[in-house]
Amino acid sequence: MSLWEVHAVKYADRNSRTRRDSFIFDDNHDAPHPMDYFIWVLRREGEVILVDTGYDHAEAATRDRPIRQDPVATLAPLGLRPEDIRHVIVTHLHYDHAGGLHLFPNATLHMQAAEMAYATGPCMCHDTLRMPFTAGHICEVVKRLYSGQVVFYDGDGEVSDGVTVHRIGGHSRGLQAVRVRTDAGWLVLASDAAHYYENFLARKPFPIVVDLQDMLEGFDRLEALASSCDLIVPGHDPLVTRLFPRSVADHIWRLDHGPTGKLPF
Repeated sequence: MSLWEVHAVKYADRNSRTRRDSFIFDDNHDAPHPMDYFIWVLRREGEVILVDTGYDHAEAATRDRPIRQDPVATLAPLGLRPEDIRHVIVTHLHYDHAGGLHLFPNATLHMQAAEMAYATGPCMCHDTLRMPFTAGHICEVVKRLYSGQVVFYDGDGEVSDGVTVHRIGGHSRGLQAVRVRTDAGWLVLASDAAHYYENFLARKPFPIVVDLQDMLEGFDRLEALASSCDLIVPGHDPLVTRLFPRSVADHIWRLDHGPTGKLPF
């Protein structure tokens, strides 16, 4: 049975947020609610899969959302160079998840066909829906497609033995979660199917949403995919950095042995 190492790599944070930015219909909407930004590394012997790419300093300047480190620099403590990354699972094409695709030119991208159709279709005529996307990132996927470096999935799919993807939708039309076989059991990288633990544990939807029904039903799907709720890893929750042990650097946490702390819910 193939077991994977899983590392959460933090490259940015944004602390000037409130709970109204994270939850629909929250009673305590003015309370501070910070957000962390991660990419994830899956490793098994000589095999490496990167989940999402973050965004670089140029995108940070354009959106006035600074990053702590360039995504390439964050991977150095794991002994990874950008040219060595051969597979990237793209959970969805929002700027903070696909903004570094150009940094990994040798990688084949694994994504949902529904996400590509969404990001290049008529929904992008609406400013509100287009806001989390950046045209250059989408063009990078098109270039990769025409060079034979994109694998599309329609729902569930296997990227490698012990690594599967599952379309959730909701936050973005083709958003997918990643299920990984680990020492602790089946771990699920929720990405933005649940930005925070509270999103799925309290069934509180995130405000940026294209399909609210898909988002709510996605919370159930995450729980069905994971061996236990504490093995669902949200995409942006600072609690991840307190529940899991540090890995090889201060900005990297080891996920595959499970959490060492307990959720405060």
